[in-house]
Amino acid sequence: MKKYIFTILIILAIIACNDDFLEKYPRTSLTEENAFETYDNFKAFMFPCYGMFTNTTIATSVTNGYAQNAQYRGDVNAGYLTTRYNYNPYAFQTIQNVSSGNGWDFGYIRRINMMLSHIDGCEALTQQEKDHWRSVGYFFHSFWYMELVNRFGDVPWVTKVLDEASPEAFGPRDDRKMVTDSILTRLKWAEEHIGNFESKDGKNTINQSAIQAALSRFALREGTWRKYHELGDYDKYFTECARVSEILMDKYPTLYNGTDGQPAAGYGEMWTTEDLSQVPGIILYKEYKEAILTHNNCHVEHTSSHIVEMPQHTVDMYLCKDGKTIYHSPLYDGDKDIYSTFRNRDPRMYHTIMPPYRVKSGKGDYPTWSFTGNPADREYIDIMGINSSCSNPGIGMKRLPAQNWGASLLAYIPNLQNGIPAQGTNAAAYIACRSGYYVWKNYDQWETNFNNEALNTSDKPVFKIEEVLLNYAECKWEQGQFNQSIANITINKLRERADMAPMIVAEIDDNFDPERDQTVDPVLWEIRRERMIELMGEGFGFDDVRRWKKAPWYINRQQLGMWIQQSKVQESLWDETTHLPTKSKAEGYIYLWADPLIEGKGWLDKYYFYQVPTNEIVLNPALKQNPGYPEY
Repeated sequence: MKKYIFTILIILAIIACNDDFLEKYPRTSLTEENAFETYDNFKAFMFPCYGMFTNTTIATSVTNGYAQNAQYRGDVNAGYLTTRYNYNPYAFQTIQNVSSGNGWDFGYIRRINMMLSHIDGCEALTQQEKDHWRSVGYFFHSFWYMELVNRFGDVPWVTKVLDEASPEAFGPRDDRKMVTDSILTRLKWAEEHIGNFESKDGKNTINQSAIQAALSRFALREGTWRKYHELGDYDKYFTECARVSEILMDKYPTLYNGTDGQPAAGYGEMWTTEDLSQVPGIILYKEYKEAILTHNNCHVEHTSSHIVEMPQHTVDMYLCKDGKTIYHSPLYDGDKDIYSTFRNRDPRMYHTIMPPYRVKSGKGDYPTWSFTGNPADREYIDIMGINSSCSNPGIGMKRLPAQNWGASLLAYIPNLQNGIPAQGTNAAAYIACRSGYYVWKNYDQWETNFNNEALNTSDKPVFKIEEVLLNYAECKWEQGQFNQSIANITINKLRERADMAPMIVAEIDDNFDPERDQTVDPVLWEIRRERMIELMGEGFGFDDVRRWKKAPWYINRQQLGMWIQQSKVQESLWDETTHLPTKSKAEGYIYLWADPLIEGKGWLDKYYFYQVPTNEIVLNPALKQNPGYPEY
């Protein structure tokens, strides 16, 4: 045991060295030979690579802290969501030049390459075990590189342990095509050779399905990037996406329907379930355990610290329950009343933004509150389920009325930060927003919450079949093969779980959504809409709008809040003629942020790539900067 601990300490000492952009190992390490003697040595050494899935430089990563700093951020940057205090930095060109960081990090690559370099020399491993660890290494190496490419385009492709004399340490960025082709090759090799080592590695570790899920994500992302950015050579990526997605769809035929009984409960509970190990459709997840590893994602959404909300134009993207847009559905009740806005809409909307309600404080129907007697005030309480205890911890998932971490009742939603208090009470400081549409994806009642302490234990998905279904649908359209049959096994499977009318492909014409981007095929637009809705708040948005080369359409929109009477809010309303704020109107949409185009701002094409940190170019002038950014 002492020897084992000593070995691990030596490993940690080795990986602590990072003296340049590729974080090279020193040439004189005398501990490497005895750091990889057994199967368990490899397992211990590679365990930190699972930290990729909580690394906040990756937009889709889950986090142990504030989700607004992780997966929400990707959808905020895409313009899908907004924050209470800040406008979109890409819309208003406030992205700052960076000298370091920005996700340009080769620390994981160094670790992985070191492990790979010792596989063949380990006599204790069988050939199958060697293939397994090479596959695990290839997976993590590829996963990190697919994110590097996604951010920077051309990047140095490093496959060996470097020292100060290695010419690769000061070489140029390698061509994107070479890097992505190499990623594809490595992932396919890993898929074939990973084997089944669950008995040794443990459950919820990298296996063939996880590799296939990464392949599905990567191949769609790279194929569409290559197509819409006119790089060519994209067909093979679509072929791979379709192939592995079909395999996973066969392996994971069932979607999760949840436990709490609301419409689309399985959709909502994917992010609020204590144990995802037995949940259908989960391929890989981040596990949390009481007193061992916890987070505060749920806690934050019960407090004043959560600042993520949804603008009106994204709310308008949610279909009505009949599968039609708000522009054509007879079920649409308008947006001049917040109850009407939510009525008869896609139930996934209720699990993403908190529905409106009003109750009376004090003992009555339940220990701390009672119904008002107005049926409209309880409409969405009845849909989501009743918070009967108003306690900490409470019972159930996304139940209403809401409460803060201390179990203090929130008597009404929307709780507008600058609203005029109703019923003679002060507006609550917690669960407040400016737009009227408070995002609560991680909110539930059953988790224990305490002031600023991370006590939450709900597991979070890393790969799940829902994403794969959407990847497959989009891929098949790109291959010219999307039809009603494909819609039925992908999008309509998701809609059935959400209690939504199915997509009827033959009904989607140029007028299906008159507000769509008219340069996008109407069927493809609906496929992308479904992806946007199903994955809302999971961080995919910014990557998606960049790979589609459609960032301006999503990001340059003026963000507004709900329709409201001026007498009920201490906010300026939006003037639809000037696009400026006004308090002269009796009612209108809440003015959140300026119109970026009127302000002379808007998306810059240089933002399709991230800036290579200038310090890295100082260290290695051969790197060269992405277009539009300063070299130094």
